[in-house]
Amino acid sequence: MLALFLRDARLGVRAGGGALTGVLFFLAVIATIPFGVGPDLNLLGRIGPAILWIGALLASLLGLDRLFQADREDGSLDLLILAESRHMLPLTVFVKCLAHWTASVLPLVIAAPFFGLLMNMEPAGIGAAALTLLVGTPAITFIGAVGAAVTVVLPRGGLLISVLVLPLVIPVLIFGVSASYAAVAEPDPFLPPFLILAALTLFLAVIGPVAAALALRYAAD
Repeated sequence: MLALFLRDARLGVRAGGGALTGVLFFLAVIATIPFGVGPDLNLLGRIGPAILWIGALLASLLGLDRLFQADREDGSLDLLILAESRHMLPLTVFVKCLAHWTASVLPLVIAAPFFGLLMNMEPAGIGAAALTLLVGTPAITFIGAVGAAVTVVLPRGGLLISVLVLPLVIPVLIFGVSASYAAVAEPDPFLPPFLILAALTLFLAVIGPVAAALALRYAAD
C-alpha cells in the first residue's frame, strides 16, 4: 500500500501540471473576485472564507478524472481489480484517494493562507479557513472517487464527474464556511460546525472507497 501511495503521488504531481494547475486555478478565482464585488477591503474580508472554500472546492475537482483513468488506460486498473479481494479493493481505493489528495489538494490548503491575505482576512479567519480546508477537503476527494469510478469507462468524463460530484459536496462546503465564519464572529461557536465537518470526512472516508470499489468492479465486468 505504501508503494501504491508513493506511485500515485508521483503520478499526480507529474500528470497535467499536477498541483501547480490547481493552485493557479485557485489563484485565478481569488484574483477575479475583487473585479466582481468591488475593491471594498472590508467586504472582501467578510466574504473571504466563503471565497477560499469555493475556490478550493472548484480547484479540487480539476484532477478527479485522473484518479482512475490513467490506470485504466495502461491496464493496471484491471490488474488491481483482479488481484485485490472484495474486501481489499476499498482499501486500495482509499490509498489512491489519499495519494491524490496529497499531490493535488494539499497544495491548495497550503496556499489558502496566502490567498486569504489577498482577501484582507483577519488572522483568526485565515487560520480557521486553512484548518477547515485541511479537515474538509479529503471529503471532497472521497466523494470524487465515486464519480471518477462511475465515469472511468468514459473517454472524457471530467465534466461529468464535476456535474455528479458538485451537488454532493454542498454539505461539506456549508459546514466548512460556517466554521470559518464562526471563528471571527463572537456569538457563533466554532466547534459544532467544525466537528460536523470532521464527522462528514470520516463518514465519507468509509463510504466513498466502498462505493467507488463497487463501481469499479461493475465497470470491469
